[in-house]
Amino acid sequence: MKKSLVLGVVVGILAMAGALFAQKDEEEGPTSWLNFIVLKEDNGKPVRNASVVMHPVNSHGKQEKGGMELKTDLDGKANFNGIPFGKLRVQVLATGFQTYGEDFDIDKPKMEITIKLKRPQGQLSVYGDHPADAGSAPKQSSPPPDQNDKKPN
Repeated sequence: MKKSLVLGVVVGILAMAGALFAQKDEEEGPTSWLNFIVLKEDNGKPVRNASVVMHPVNSHGKQEKGGMELKTDLDGKANFNGIPFGKLRVQVLATGFQTYGEDFDIDKPKMEITIKLKRPQGQLSVYGDHPADAGSAPKQSSPPPDQNDKKPN
């Protein structure tokens, strides 16, 4: 008799806990499983060890506190299950590439997001004496002409 009473109480508690967790999930809303693929734009090869940073975005377009960072594997892939539906700001950072950033509307239970990273572009200058390519050396200006070609005393 005591065993059946204890068993009944345990089953009742578990049933209530299950109902509470189910209710909490419904209040938080649906979530999505995101699969990211990060590729090089110029040749389509995967970018390994890229940082994929995700931040929720509120209804005013402002980035909210919190967020998560994933790293891509050898195939340029990273994934996460449990992202709430709504706006999500995604930034991707990788050595040797321009930083990528875009807002996505997460609205499906499973989404695949392909990101193509660009190589850095040459920098332009409004000044004529600066190189257009960040890797080249600046132009050397010639020394001013000597006055009367005199040697110092």
